[in-house]
This record gives sequence, C-alpha cells and structure tokens, in this order.
Amino acid sequence: MSTRPSSAPALGAPKRRAGRLGGVAVLSVLAASAVVLAACSSTPSTTATTKASSTTTTAPAVTLSSLENWPTSPVALQETGSSLLYPLFNLWTAQIQKEWPAVSITTASTGSGTGISSAAAGTVNIGASDAYLSPAEVQQYPTLENIPLAISGQQVNYNIPGLTANLKLDGPTIAAIYEGKITKWNDAKIAALNPGVTLPDLTIITVHRSDSSGDTFLFSSFLAASDPSGWTIPPGTTVAWPTVTGAVAAMGNGGMVQACQANPGCIAYIGVSYLSKATAAGLGHAALKNKSGNFELPTQAAISAAAASFTSSTPASGAVSMIFGPATDGYPIVNYEYAIVPSTQPSAAAAQATKAVLAWAIDPSGGNASTFLNQVNFVALPSPVVSIATNLIAKVTG
Repeated sequence: MSTRPSSAPALGAPKRRAGRLGGVAVLSVLAASAVVLAACSSTPSTTATTKASSTTTTAPAVTLSSLENWPTSPVALQETGSSLLYPLFNLWTAQIQKEWPAVSITTASTGSGTGISSAAAGTVNIGASDAYLSPAEVQQYPTLENIPLAISGQQVNYNIPGLTANLKLDGPTIAAIYEGKITKWNDAKIAALNPGVTLPDLTIITVHRSDSSGDTFLFSSFLAASDPSGWTIPPGTTVAWPTVTGAVAAMGNGGMVQACQANPGCIAYIGVSYLSKATAAGLGHAALKNKSGNFELPTQAAISAAAASFTSSTPASGAVSMIFGPATDGYPIVNYEYAIVPSTQPSAAAAQATKAVLAWAIDPSGGNASTFLNQVNFVALPSPVVSIATNLIAKVTG
C-alpha cells in the first residue's frame, strides 16, 4: 500500500425512536432531510428514459431518512483507525447504543493507515481516517468509499515552560525545525515572528507519529504546501523524517500529548479533538500563518472559514485536500474526517446497520449536531457535502 492515503434480508421494519440531546432532536430526520435536499440543488440524481414516450424523468435523490433504517435484531459492527476521530466516534457510539441498542459498535484508535488497510482487507465495517484515499489506493481498492463525516483541524503544540502566549509560527519555520535547521526556541526566525515575546534558550525536541497516521499526512501536506521550495518530502501517512538529534516518535494523538508533556522544549502536531487534553498537559498551541498571511488559532470559526472555501470544489468522491486554503480568516490545517467503507458488507444486516450509523453521523439533527461536535472542536459538514456523503453511503450493499 502507498504510504500516502491512497475506498440475510433487512432485519425488521424501521424503528425510529425520538430522543433529545441537550435540546437537540436526535432523530428529526425527515425535517433535516428536507432542509438538506432543499439546500443541495446540486445533489446528483439518476435519470430514466421511458421508451414509450421518449421523455426523461428524474428519480428522487436518496435521503438520509431512507438510510437511517435501524435494525431491530442484533448487529455487531467493527470500527478502527484515526485517533483524531476516535473521541467523536465514541460519543456517537454511546448515543447509538442508547437509541438503537440492537446495533453495537466496537471502536479502536489504531491510526488512519490501519483504518484504511483494515477496511481494504474487510476485517472491519468502517475504517476511520483523516486522509482520503489516494488515486493509487482507489485503483487498488475500487470497492472502498471515502465518506466525509465531519470537519476537523490540527494543532501545532509546544512545551515551553513559563510561556503563556500563543506563539506565531509559519510553515517554513516549522519545516526548518523538523529538518534540524532551527534547534533553539530563541532562534532569530522564531523571534522575528513573535516580537515582544521572551523566548528561552531551550533546545527544541521534535515529536512525530510512529504509526501510520492521517495526522502525519495532514502535517506533512501543510509543510509541503506552505514551504514548497524548502520541504521536499512528499506527504504521506508515514514519511521519512529527517534525522534530528533528540527526536521522539509517539503512537496516536494521546501518545503525542504524553511525549510532548514529558519533553520540555518539544514541538508536536496533535489533532484538535485532543485540544483540552493538550491544554491540561501544559502544552501551548500556535497561531499558524495561512495563505493570506494572517495568523489563526485552531478555533471552530477559523476551521469552518477554511473549509467553506472548499465546499463547492468537493468532488462526488468526497476526496479533497483542504490544506493551506485561500480563506483570509481560515486556519491552514483542516480536513474532512472520513469513513473508509467497503461498499460490499459481509451481510445485508451489516450493510443496513452501517448505512444507518453513517447516515445518522452526518445528520444535522444527529451526529453532526453541535452537541457532539463541540466536545471535540469539530465543525459540521456543509449541506452540499452532506448530500455528497449521503450518495456515497447509499452505495453500501450486503
């Protein structure tokens, strides 16, 4: 596999049990579907030609409500992959277990690379990934779909004792740090970005992921996009990191937090779903320079602004890079979180449950409600992207 992210009959009648989460109706699916479809006039539709009249009629597009057809007999699903998506998947799983107890989901934080490879091998129903499938992987695994679920971002964190300000950093400076060309926090290039900030004569310790990681893909994509002449290592879920004295490798976002906390002077890249854990560990996070030259923190507003500039260019496959985008107030490291799903599931029951889970996850009144997303600093999918994801989910069969 390329290291760069390279895709029994139904059980009972639909059971739709109303419930509310913090005032948000979880299952207002019909109303939400109407809003989505009204807002998404570009939703692909199928056409059928009637030979007798030689006229073309348009078949209705698939809806979220038709996909949220929950089994009433027990179905067990397996999910593994992205540690960035893992906290949100656990929130979703807990709510699904309350609302539709016939569906059980086992989750695991194993890294995006494992999420992709496990989905490709058919050992899980859902692989979670921060990275979309590359053209090579699409060709190798034509039955896999990468389905957008929500929008996330990535922090650049550091452990500088006594520093309370949010440092300003840019891609070329971070690239030089990971190349071992900048080795002290009081280096002139860092100081030039942070006038008035007292920086210590402290050795920088670079921390990177040891597992095959979508976070590594996002981070290396940012370095390549923001410093194309300086950072020449191709983006990937694993990369050949330059040899830097004292560099530390860690597994998962949780491991990155722990490694950075244990090494004063560290710099690390960590998904926004771990923002509260990184803060609790005493780590700071940087304001990154975007393509317009503005420094932005990884807030939900800045993540949303960046993603909005890519809504109209998101293809029917759902695969698009949103790194270092054009939004003046956008954060430069944002992405869709993906479900990597085999379009053919082991059984009709598994397909029914998988479609119900994923459709509910992207439903604005379900898993894409702020009740869930705010807890992990994610942003909801725009309506046109919900429509794209809905059509991809509909391809799943058993």
